[in-house]
Amino acid sequence: MVIGSGPNGLAAAIELARAGLEVTVHEAAAQIGGGARSAELTLPGFVHDVCAAVPPMTICSPCFEQYPLHTHGLDWIQPDVPLAHPLDDGSAVLMERSIDATCAGLGIDGEAWRRLLEPLAAGWAKLRHEVLGPQPRLPRHPFLMARFGLNALRPARTLAESVFRGPRARALFAGVAAHAVLPLEARPSAAFGLVLAAAGHAVGWPIPKGGSQRISDALAAYFLSVGGQIRTESRAETLPDAPVVMCDITPRQLLALAGDRFPESFRRALARYRYGPGVFKLDWALDAPIPWRAPACRRAGTLHLGGTLEEIAHWESSHSGKPFVILTQPSLFDSSRAPEGKHTGWAYCHVPNGSTMDMTEAIESQVERFAPGFRRHILARHVFTPAQLELYNPNLVGGDIGGGSVDLRQMFLRPTRRRYRTPLAGVYLCSSSTPPGGGVHGMCGYHAAACAIRTVV
Repeated sequence: MVIGSGPNGLAAAIELARAGLEVTVHEAAAQIGGGARSAELTLPGFVHDVCAAVPPMTICSPCFEQYPLHTHGLDWIQPDVPLAHPLDDGSAVLMERSIDATCAGLGIDGEAWRRLLEPLAAGWAKLRHEVLGPQPRLPRHPFLMARFGLNALRPARTLAESVFRGPRARALFAGVAAHAVLPLEARPSAAFGLVLAAAGHAVGWPIPKGGSQRISDALAAYFLSVGGQIRTESRAETLPDAPVVMCDITPRQLLALAGDRFPESFRRALARYRYGPGVFKLDWALDAPIPWRAPACRRAGTLHLGGTLEEIAHWESSHSGKPFVILTQPSLFDSSRAPEGKHTGWAYCHVPNGSTMDMTEAIESQVERFAPGFRRHILARHVFTPAQLELYNPNLVGGDIGGGSVDLRQMFLRPTRRRYRTPLAGVYLCSSSTPPGGGVHGMCGYHAAACAIRTVV
């Protein structure tokens, strides 16, 4: 039995079914997908991604690549440029698939970017197995991991300021590293910048055609094809008795579900689990593309709106001042996202966990900063506060979309015993609150299922 139909729950279900077990996935919501869902949030015909929108870890997931997802309707679109970072002078720094093209736009820091990222991008086929593995473990590619680890365990701000001399490369790296949802002065924020930038050069930052729901639908279709069953609107009120129970939920829900069946020490460990900052998210239905001042921004699927490294670092550490905004514009590349001639926009900023601040004006002001006249094109908007995100998906505790804080201590000291097991025989935690953490890659479920299969098959 699997509780939860997010990418990790579906990956666990697929692995168990392929091992010959009878598996049923129970999903409390009416729609499968967890963090990989899409819906018409604003107006009819406008398809918006509810949570994940640009999941580079999906296309290079060591588990998803084993599944025939393309035959079940999953197709990828590569924007012309993975990432653009506009600046106040009217230009934009681009992270292109090509390292050469990226370096050409970084001026004095071009060669420094190459030295930092080219070895990781060239070794991505190996590096992805390391960073998406069941941590901690001895590396299988020690020399590559040594090169990665020397910088990965540093604060992103320290790395950027020591490696790059100019503001363009510093801003570009800061924006990528801010996906860690950590202060840029905290370890290991640099790791996220290195991984996502290396992935951008190696495989791009693609978008799923038709929306992130297509990822979940393809996983579900494959799971059904190997004999599985899915029940929606089927909430688990208590921990069921079954030979194997995979829980694609966070520690808070696991604690509520299991009650006093866990030993006191394990209950305390679950209760101590710390959640990270939340997000405040906006979706827009637009009557035209976003009018970026820098024309290069119209080539990018993802944009980072935050100005300089110093501005981004200030927001991520204090949540004051101008917000750092992550924005996507999928309809520029995928016409299925909006009616003909219309467009969609998706954006969020990090806020304190459970925050009640209304960030609508601040986020839209940041867009206007780099795209004057943007507001004139808004036909409708949809707002997700941290509380509304948690109501939509209880795993998003306080609006935390990553499954928990990823500071250095919690990244390695998770609440489960021996990675995914719990003190109850046959009960496993397989959500993004387990290694390797957040992202649409399914590897938490894949590794948890491998533990279970070694026990019961």
